[in-house]
Amino acid sequence: WCYQSQFTCDHQPEKWNHANQACAGQKQSPINIITRKTLKDGHLTPFKFHGYQDTFKSTIKNNGHSQVGLPHVCTISNGGLPTNYKAVQFHLHWGTDGGPGSEHTIDGEQYPMELHIVHMKSIYNDLTAALGDPEGVAVLGFFYEISSSLNRKYDPIINALQSIHATDGNTSLPPISLAQLIPSEKNLTSYYRYKGSLTTPPCAESVIWTVFKKPIPLSMNQLKAFSQLQFRDGKQMKGTFRPVQPLNGRQVFRSGSAVILSNSALLLATIAMALGLSQPI
Repeated sequence: WCYQSQFTCDHQPEKWNHANQACAGQKQSPINIITRKTLKDGHLTPFKFHGYQDTFKSTIKNNGHSQVGLPHVCTISNGGLPTNYKAVQFHLHWGTDGGPGSEHTIDGEQYPMELHIVHMKSIYNDLTAALGDPEGVAVLGFFYEISSSLNRKYDPIINALQSIHATDGNTSLPPISLAQLIPSEKNLTSYYRYKGSLTTPPCAESVIWTVFKKPIPLSMNQLKAFSQLQFRDGKQMKGTFRPVQPLNGRQVFRSGSAVILSNSALLLATIAMALGLSQPI
C-alpha cells in the first residue's frame, strides 16, 4: 500500500481495502471534524499523563512515516478513557514542504502536519493483541501550525531526520520526553473524541481517537525538513496522509465540564425563584 503522492504504487488509499479488507469498514479514520455538529460531553475530563515528563532514549526510523518507539512507562488515564493505556510509539503525517498535510481536518481546514502518539491498553503486551479489542488502542492526535520562530524543543527530532533520508534508515535520538513535544498540560483540556481506526493498513477499527484543539508551533524550515525524507523509490516523501473518511453516522464529541453545566442550571433556578417564576420544592 502507499499514499496518493506515490504514483508508482497500485494500492493507493482508495484501494487499501485490496491490501486489507478492514480499510473499507464503516468506522474509518481520519475524519473531517465539523465543530458545530460536535456534542459536549462532561465525561471528557482532563487527562492524567504519567511519565510524559521523563526523558528516554530511543531510535527514529524512516518506515514511510517517521516512527519512534516509546517506553511503556509513559501512560495516560482519565480523559473519558475506560482504563489506563501505555505508550507504544509516535509518528507523524505531513504534506509537501510545510503545505497542508494533517490527516484529520477541522471544518475542512488541513494543518501542515499531525502527530500521533499511539497507546494500547495496559493489559496487553503487544499492539497486535490490542487491535483485537474494540477499545484496545487510544491515539492522541496533535496538529502543527506554522510559527515565525524555531521550536527548539524539536531540535532532536529535526536534526535526526538528516540521518534517515532513505527508507529503513534509523538513528538514535538524544534523550527526549513526550512532554517537550506537545503543548503544556494546561492547554490539553480542549479536545475532540470519536471511535475510529488506524489510518494505515490494517485499518483496524479499534481506536479511541482524541484530537486536541491546541496546535504545536514549528517554523516553516522545520516543517520542510520532513519532506526531505525519501520513499522506497527514492522520491521525495510528501503527502503522507490518508484522505478523510465518511463518518457513517458516528457522533463526534468535544470535551466540556459537567460541573459548569450543573452550576449554570442552579444559577438559572435561583434567578427563577428570585423572580417568583417557580416555587421551592
